[in-house]
Amino acid sequence: MKGALASYDRVLRQAARSQSTPIDLVNHTGTALARLDASHWYADPRPGDDALIGACDSHTLDVGCGPGRLVAALLRRGVPALGIDISAEAVRQAVSRGAPALLGDVFGDIPGSGRWHHILLADGNIGIGGDPVRLLRRCGTFLAPGASLVCEVGSPGSGTWRSQVRLSHNGRLSAAFWWAAIAADDLDAVVTAAGMRVRRKWTQEGRWFACCVV
Repeated sequence: MKGALASYDRVLRQAARSQSTPIDLVNHTGTALARLDASHWYADPRPGDDALIGACDSHTLDVGCGPGRLVAALLRRGVPALGIDISAEAVRQAVSRGAPALLGDVFGDIPGSGRWHHILLADGNIGIGGDPVRLLRRCGTFLAPGASLVCEVGSPGSGTWRSQVRLSHNGRLSAAFWWAAIAADDLDAVVTAAGMRVRRKWTQEGRWFACCVV
């Protein structure tokens, strides 16, 4: 993903101006594997967010926090929260809206490792790095005993995939990076392979979520 940061930062700056900012994730053949709209990362709140952050009642780390929408929402509820993102632009935007955020890689040093009560992987971030099993194992090391990981997944039947992709936006392609997607009906096998288990799944406003524990 680091090689695609310049493109990602351009997308964030456009979306911050309250403009619809559609992005396609395309594979090496140019086939679109997913379509996103970065303006959704700024919606305050985005439909379904209440169901997601409602599962977090104490110290929460938002992995891939982007412009800090969920961190800010948790703080408004009185829940201590911190975001991390590999994009300096994302961190700058999060901090400017009053959402604590740090520049950091989920596979690097993370503050409070082993003491977080909840980890958030929202807005498709379960795909970070293109290896969800590795990502979930890593996130599991951040959690305190009895804590939980709350993730957003695709709807049942939407397909599970892992691929090198590029961001396609306004006719421009980013550098390639690895990404993945998991459908709700495929999640249990991935979570089990990561040494965790799914406590529950639920849906709201057309979005699907799961709570996982070690």
